[in-house]
Amino acid sequence: MNPPTPSPRSTVVVPPLSARVIRAFGDEVTVLLSGQETGGKYSMFSMVTPPGGGPPPHRHQNEDEWFWVLEGRAEFFKDGAWAAVPVGTAVFTPRGVVHTFRNGGDTPLRMLMHTAPSGFETFFARCADEFAKSSPPDMGRIVAIAAEHGIHFA
Repeated sequence: MNPPTPSPRSTVVVPPLSARVIRAFGDEVTVLLSGQETGGKYSMFSMVTPPGGGPPPHRHQNEDEWFWVLEGRAEFFKDGAWAAVPVGTAVFTPRGVVHTFRNGGDTPLRMLMHTAPSGFETFFARCADEFAKSSPPDMGRIVAIAAEHGIHFA
């Protein structure tokens, strides 16, 4: 386990062009605030998911997660059923709850995401390294990386 990141002692400003962009699973995640900037308290991302995209059902052992739908047609899996949610909708998923989302439209889905505490950005970056290889990603390795970060597929 990494030592705790010290809390910032001043306001943190991350200009758009300095935010880190990570690509994995067909998604593009822009890390707006990482654990490094928040003292490990939370992470904030913007995410673009292509039509038909979205993760398999999963649960986070370590993080609570929230989403704010900015653009596109989002559908969330809640209590065993899919529900379409309009732009402007906020969704909260507490740790331990099986959930997922998908882009049910024909244009990119754009959302603002937040995880608390931080750490999801490290998981996503490690998966991006697998997706960046010249061969298809080793999905067994992806599942192992997820488990190391307390993310389990349902």
